[in-house]
Amino acid sequence: MTIDPAKTAIVLIEYQNDFVSEGGAFHGAVQGVMEKTDMMANTRKVVASARAAGVTVIHAPITFAPGYNEITSHPYGILKGVVDGNAFVKGGWGAEIVDDLAPQPGDIVVEGKRGLDTFASTNLDFILRSKGITTIALGGFLTNCCVESTMRTGYEHGYQVITLQDCVAATSAEEHDNALKYDFPMFSTPMSGADFAGRLQAGR
Repeated sequence: MTIDPAKTAIVLIEYQNDFVSEGGAFHGAVQGVMEKTDMMANTRKVVASARAAGVTVIHAPITFAPGYNEITSHPYGILKGVVDGNAFVKGGWGAEIVDDLAPQPGDIVVEGKRGLDTFASTNLDFILRSKGITTIALGGFLTNCCVESTMRTGYEHGYQVITLQDCVAATSAEEHDNALKYDFPMFSTPMSGADFAGRLQAGR
């Protein structure tokens, strides 16, 4: 696969303190898989390579106003967990993008993510198309939830989707491994961060 950096964006999904940092609402749930994949170190390397190659870097945090009035008053599933954990509250520490991956000049921060699919409630598709981007590389949380939902929609929208297998994490190794083995190959080209970075260099 040839990757043209000028037509590529890396989309960083929910690298926020409530997932990434000690004391975050969901950090304990994802810590084991994060350590297994070494996702933070891998992501930092990939982002540095992407910036050097001229790839567009897009951050996709999820945030809610205090009280969670943007969603149903009777949430269920993963969003119930968010509400019960008082997670990703706009203006709070937990919702902030982790310092190690803080947006840099030239990066884009997508606003409006309130659910699982990054495309669903944001202007991500508009941004990508307006910049002539045809390839998206995905990393972040959760492997089998927001990353997978975004992957599926990107595939349906006609993007060349790359999933960075060692830059994602889930709440269990079983969920993570199952998504990588069975779901990611159906809707994307899975590869390691190092492989992606190498292909960027070759495509420059």
